[in-house]
Amino acid sequence: MQPQTTAHAPDNPWLEAPLRHVRSWWHMLHVGSVVLVLALSPGSYTKAFRQRTAQHIYTSTWQVMPWFTALTALLSLVLIRIVVVTALSYGLSQYALQMVVRVLVLELIPLSAALFVALRAGLAFNAGAMGMATQPAVAQNTLDLNHLRDHLTPRVLADAFAVLALAMLSSVVILVLAYLTVYGLSPWGLPGFTRTVGQVFDLPVSLGFILKTLFFSLAVSVVPMAASLEAAQHRITDTIQPGAVRLFLVLFLLEATSLVVKYV
Repeated sequence: MQPQTTAHAPDNPWLEAPLRHVRSWWHMLHVGSVVLVLALSPGSYTKAFRQRTAQHIYTSTWQVMPWFTALTALLSLVLIRIVVVTALSYGLSQYALQMVVRVLVLELIPLSAALFVALRAGLAFNAGAMGMATQPAVAQNTLDLNHLRDHLTPRVLADAFAVLALAMLSSVVILVLAYLTVYGLSPWGLPGFTRTVGQVFDLPVSLGFILKTLFFSLAVSVVPMAASLEAAQHRITDTIQPGAVRLFLVLFLLEATSLVVKYV
């Protein structure tokens, strides 16, 4: 009797690509959930775990914070000056400060911090994930929880902290630069400045800013790690950074959702 030639889903080229993308996204969500559970588990915080986490925080945050803040301040100062001069030329000086706060602090700074940390996180996770490729657990498409807890989870926590720290510090620096650009060294502009900033950062906008920055930090810390693990498990060699397109898509969706919620 001749065997049946019924087409299976894996043999269908039209169905294989969508299924592969679905499996890849599911793998990212699964690995991210496992790492977040390990990060929130009190049993994970051994002495060695705390030392690794502190070391990664120092490398990913404190070593780069001075020059990242300086570069962000320099670029922001140029943009602030352009916005203020343009607003004055059109007689809209009362809206210049609000525009600076909304464009730079609310939108550009969290995204810039996330993209900067993503570049560093992807390279670091590649080095750590490829070390799992020779382990039997990886060959069986299962997760090595000990490796995740001891080596990758500290990097996830450090990268998430890096995004939050860089975004918050840069936002404070930009607010100071905006005040100096508009009012100079005079202290008499503080009441008007605080009133304008308070009008921008009302309760819904403040919660949205915090949540967006938090989701950015989770995406930057989890997506490159999950993509590097998947590439190591399946022996994928590519010149493109694993998970780069997926991470940019996630960041774009988060930013678009934030804009829709605030302005639509």
